[in-house]
Amino acid sequence: MSDRDDRISRLLLAQDVAEFLYGEAELLDERRHDEWLALLADDIRYWMPMRRNVKFGEGEREFTRSVTDINWFDEGKDTLARRVKQIQTGIHWAEEPQSRIAHLVTNVQIIEASPSVADAREVSVKCRFLIYRNRVATETDLLVGKREDLLRRENGDWRIARRKIILDQNVLLSKNLTFFF
Repeated sequence: MSDRDDRISRLLLAQDVAEFLYGEAELLDERRHDEWLALLADDIRYWMPMRRNVKFGEGEREFTRSVTDINWFDEGKDTLARRVKQIQTGIHWAEEPQSRIAHLVTNVQIIEASPSVADAREVSVKCRFLIYRNRVATETDLLVGKREDLLRRENGDWRIARRKIILDQNVLLSKNLTFFF
């Protein structure tokens, strides 16, 4: 494959991945949670560590660790599906009335593709997000951060196999985290 062909393959892959992530955001904004769940691999790990304020030079302590520390989320498909079912009952205290949510996804970057860019079956992706949520008359939340995703191609379609969510704030001012990132 020529250098030009490789660049074209990389651009096409980047566009395909970005369109997938934009479509996922639209599903979440439109509360099409069952369709969103279908985008998740059966073995998904959906993880959001907590962030701490640490002294200069102690960067390794900034985030809570997987398994050994408490995290905002560390879930699989089963628990995500149960959260969706709870929201869909219509009697979820934190989503009655329903929140108005907008997911903005930007700065999508392909970090690695395997086995190759042209024949990618797994892709490591980083992106930035901004989530705006408004509830009732006066509750407004603004969450900003980045995601590190592993996307896997299954039967020709992308599935989210891993998602690490890193909030830029360390104190969560939202009253709850009933929405998805």
